Amino acid sequence: MDAQQTIEHETLSGVANNSSRTLVGRDAELAEVASLLGVRSSSVDAGGTQAGEATTVLLSGDAGVGKTRLLTELRDLAFTEGWQVVAGHCLDFGDSALPYLPFSEVLGRLAADLPATVDEVAGQHPALARLQPGRRMMGRDREDSGALDRADLFEAVHALIEAAAAKAPLLLVIEDSHWADQSTRDMLSFLFSRPFSGPVSLVVSYRSDDLHRRHPLRRQVAEWTRLRGVHRVALSPLPDEAVRALIAELVPGGLSEKELADIVGRAEGNAFFVEELTSAAAGPGRWVPDDLADVLLVRLDRLDDTARDVVRAASVAGRRVAHDMLAAVADLDDGALDEGLRKAVEMNILVASDGRYSFRHALLGEAVYDDLLPGERVRLHGKYVAALRSGAATGTAAELARHARLAHDLDTALGASIQAGHEASQVGGPDEAAYHYQQALQLLADPRRSSGDDVDLSKIVVAAAEALSASGDPERAVKVVSEQLERLPVDAPTAWRARMLSTQAHVMMMTDSGHEPIPVSEDAVALTPEGDSALRARILATHARVLAGYGRYDEAQIVGMDALTLAERLDLSELASDAITTLSGLKKAGPKEGLRAALRDAVARAEESGALSSELRARYLLGRSYEDWAEFDETIEWFRSAIDRGVDAGMPFAPYAFEARWQLAWVFDVLGRWDDALDLADVAQYSPPPIPRALIESLRLQIRLARGEEVGDDARALRKFWAREGGVAINSAAVEIDAAGYRGDAASAVEAYDEVVAVLSRIWHEWFSARIRLGALTIGAISRAVPQLSAAERAAYAERVDRILADGHMVLDRYSDPSGHWGPEGRAWMKRLDAETLRFRWLVGIDAPPQDALVAAWRDAIALYEDFGHVHELARVRTALAGILRAAGDQAGARELGDPARDAAHRLGAVHLLDDLKSLGSAPVRSESAPDTLTPRETEILALVAEGRSNGEIAKQLFISAKTVSVHVSNILAKLDASGRTEAAAIARRRGLV
Repeated sequence: MDAQQTIEHETLSGVANNSSRTLVGRDAELAEVASLLGVRSSSVDAGGTQAGEATTVLLSGDAGVGKTRLLTELRDLAFTEGWQVVAGHCLDFGDSALPYLPFSEVLGRLAADLPATVDEVAGQHPALARLQPGRRMMGRDREDSGALDRADLFEAVHALIEAAAAKAPLLLVIEDSHWADQSTRDMLSFLFSRPFSGPVSLVVSYRSDDLHRRHPLRRQVAEWTRLRGVHRVALSPLPDEAVRALIAELVPGGLSEKELADIVGRAEGNAFFVEELTSAAAGPGRWVPDDLADVLLVRLDRLDDTARDVVRAASVAGRRVAHDMLAAVADLDDGALDEGLRKAVEMNILVASDGRYSFRHALLGEAVYDDLLPGERVRLHGKYVAALRSGAATGTAAELARHARLAHDLDTALGASIQAGHEASQVGGPDEAAYHYQQALQLLADPRRSSGDDVDLSKIVVAAAEALSASGDPERAVKVVSEQLERLPVDAPTAWRARMLSTQAHVMMMTDSGHEPIPVSEDAVALTPEGDSALRARILATHARVLAGYGRYDEAQIVGMDALTLAERLDLSELASDAITTLSGLKKAGPKEGLRAALRDAVARAEESGALSSELRARYLLGRSYEDWAEFDETIEWFRSAIDRGVDAGMPFAPYAFEARWQLAWVFDVLGRWDDALDLADVAQYSPPPIPRALIESLRLQIRLARGEEVGDDARALRKFWAREGGVAINSAAVEIDAAGYRGDAASAVEAYDEVVAVLSRIWHEWFSARIRLGALTIGAISRAVPQLSAAERAAYAERVDRILADGHMVLDRYSDPSGHWGPEGRAWMKRLDAETLRFRWLVGIDAPPQDALVAAWRDAIALYEDFGHVHELARVRTALAGILRAAGDQAGARELGDPARDAAHRLGAVHLLDDLKSLGSAPVRSESAPDTLTPRETEILALVAEGRSNGEIAKQLFISAKTVSVHVSNILAKLDASGRTEAAAIARRRGLV
């Protein structure tokens, strides 16, 4: 390997060397990590992972347990095997966030070692320049300050890693990810799930003891481990024997047994504690205090006054501090500073690397910082502020904001927080941007700051709301705007109030808050100054969207045209695109072809102008148009395009991007593509906010229930979201109702129906269309319980069924849609409601319908579900009619309906449906030459069964429950007509299924 390809050991800068030169007690863990990553010449041909097989290890352990030491050894081993190693570090900025910091460090290191490669990639991916360390410093000129599409940035980093791996196998290490910002976590999720063309392996370390219940990385790690190729390795405390061996390495002369026992007992297997306690025991005055903090302070006390002052000043910066920054705040001449730093480094308190100093362990820095007097902290933070503002040292706006807040320099903190929000937005970090903007709003709550002429409060409110919405939390956006409106002084500029009201109306549309946004939007328009202005154009465009969203299409047409005219006159291309998308959607009142043509034009216009939100909305509306007419091929195409566009932009939960995902999962459910639906609903890698997570989970529960899992409690747990999102209410209530029906619990089914109707009537209106579906399911659940009901109960439920039926017809009578179209779904469920009612009456013998009327109603339902295309519900209505025909003595008719229903049930793995078919007492006509088709998931499980894997092993490998595996195995045995797993494996091999 030539010099260009060789990355020196210092590449893993910041991975500090432990006092012990020998790895003690971690041989097994090192071997496991190296094996998983392929960092041994015997593992793979090239000494690394094969192309496309990037492997990730999540290395966890308590602070000081030995993660850094193991990574150092791994680095040395990787170099020996011909690997390149490059590292990035997450730093603790307190509550401040600096997006992608470890990847800036990685870029800087690769730029130093592989400059030609970096230049080549940067030429192909200009977004890479945004991560250059110099570009992140305040005061540096920027050629382009526009917002960056995160997809470009993610692709650029991916391309850089691939290009570096082309030189030699590459090991990427990201340390201390418990301090990672959301954008860095998103970048890691992208890299974990995206294959590489060259040999690449990744290691990400984090403190397990820092991951409290609400820590964002806690959930993220659980979701990462579900990805293919991601493995967790946890470092447990060292056993006593290893602790003794470590002490022997640290103190070759040895300690007394008493001292050894004291250290072994108090260190509790933590290597860092062992080192600290051992150092204290080996130095002058061997008595070691009982508390670790005391040990750290004893270490600090061994420094002279100058070195202590340097370390204390460094602790205020966090774990790492640049030399120029420390020089600016330490109030020491160069000689004294160097001498103080030298002593701190010699005492293993600080580690020097690349012009920066880091605490050998974060606990050291934290302990030193905590030991500062309150006045000392404020003064030292003030010095950092002065250094950053004067240019004596370089840093980011996020750093300045943090130091200024802690120095009580709140005016500076305000400006820096706003700037930090802008910078986070420009690099595609909506979560970090939202945080900084909200910090600014808290500071502006002080009247002395909100009165400044140079700060437009309303623009910060809008920026915060937009960032929160882009990150998938519109509820918080509504709350932030509402709070700021309440605090707004009566003498505030009218334009401020208008802008904030318009934003409030906009974000209210994204939630089921129960509040009407139209009056709010009307107030915003009324307050907007007349004349040509960007503010008026924006408020009119938002008002048109609000009016359209609530069916006031004629008014929306007028307002939308005014917004478009004004936007074009002022050359506001993005705003014009937004107005065009709204106007295009208004064509819903006419022929569907006109709507679709207009929306396609809107997509093209939005792409051309770079109006991402308008583009997502147009793509989503196109998908909904095709969905309303059950034209599912086109539905899938447009929803998929909206999903992909949102993911590529780094905003998978942005308005309309997530809605498209949710709707497409529902389409896959309808089409019987259940595994596809579950795959699409697996959004763990994106760390979904609570409401999107609940929406997706409600769809997953429907499939899990149909496949025989006990999910009633899981569905009931989603009730807390009902009042916040009607979609969750409808789907999870449907699961509760069906689950109660399968249990024969009519009372619980009716209770769930009544509760969801009450909630949705409150947040929407009483006659919402989904009430028909919920009513049909409820009557069906009651019918299943009829055999257990007394005569009195049957009469009482008959009255309840009649009321549910009447309510459903009231919904139909009051239904209004500008197209006048009552779609295939609505028609199918309406007929199902009627048919379920007739079946109930037939079962209880109360106002029982004639047999021919009952059969005709169910045959009509079958025809409508065939038109709708809902595979599972079609099989359910066929099964229901088969039961009616069998009871009437028509065995041939029952079998004619039961066979296709059974085929669908086997294909779906619908356990409850299979149970219903078995209860009919008729066997299917089977053909040896045409076995039931296995689903892709069943084929995958069958292959593992053939390998002799247990249900538990299969569940662990596929990240599903053992219960789900058991259901799949039962379906496989039934489809193959096998008596057991061994026979199923033999049949599968004979037929070439595995």
